[in-house]
Amino acid sequence: MVEPDQPSTARMIDHWLGGEHHFPVDVAAARAFESAYGPCAPVFRELRAFLGRAVRAMAAEGVDGFLVFGAGVPTRGNVHEAVPDATVLYTDVDPVTIRLGQRILADSDRAGYGFGDATDIGTVDPAQLHRFVPGWGRRPVGVVFLGLAAFLDDGTLARTLDELYEATGPGSLLAVDFDTEELAAYPQALALMGPAFRMRAPAVFRPLLGRWTPTADGIVPITHWRPEGPPVAVPDAFHGGVAVRGAD
Repeated sequence: MVEPDQPSTARMIDHWLGGEHHFPVDVAAARAFESAYGPCAPVFRELRAFLGRAVRAMAAEGVDGFLVFGAGVPTRGNVHEAVPDATVLYTDVDPVTIRLGQRILADSDRAGYGFGDATDIGTVDPAQLHRFVPGWGRRPVGVVFLGLAAFLDDGTLARTLDELYEATGPGSLLAVDFDTEELAAYPQALALMGPAFRMRAPAVFRPLLGRWTPTADGIVPITHWRPEGPPVAVPDAFHGGVAVRGAD
């Protein structure tokens, strides 16, 4: 695989999670961010733990097919490892990450990887969607939408979530997270995130979900969403939860 000359958030996260699928350019970018913010590995370990709890909760409700947007590297407890009996379609927009994911999953018959832009559901390959998320649009499925809201303005985010609501079948479940304003205290780190990065106050998280209805757990700090023990003390960088598509 040709070594990329630009870092990827997905591969930076793989580095922070202790994975093996990243390049020197990603490590350099991760270290630059940490020099402006502080250790990131504990935060992203908790975000990955939240993902695991969320998709296992979905599976407990009978969901056995997942569509993952902004999937990143499909290892280190990603969806198909957290719910091994399910089928999973990972998608991303970064071609290097897609090729890496396809290489990792080449021998899997339960997980695939392809191009998919969360803001345009039509970009997802229908054949892959039919294979790995059977019953899409007709029966309950799981949609994983983590790490994306911070890079969409309010209008685009609301429209995207509404289009996903329309596209999925009644009873489908959405795992979603939001970046809090915690990073505002670190202007150098915030500058590294680029102009598209959006922090939000917790009061706006629920309205942005539109017709998706959070479970009784709410949209809360990720370490407090159905913790499997005492919540781990990490910076309050992310809030998240699971939301339900109704029958309308």
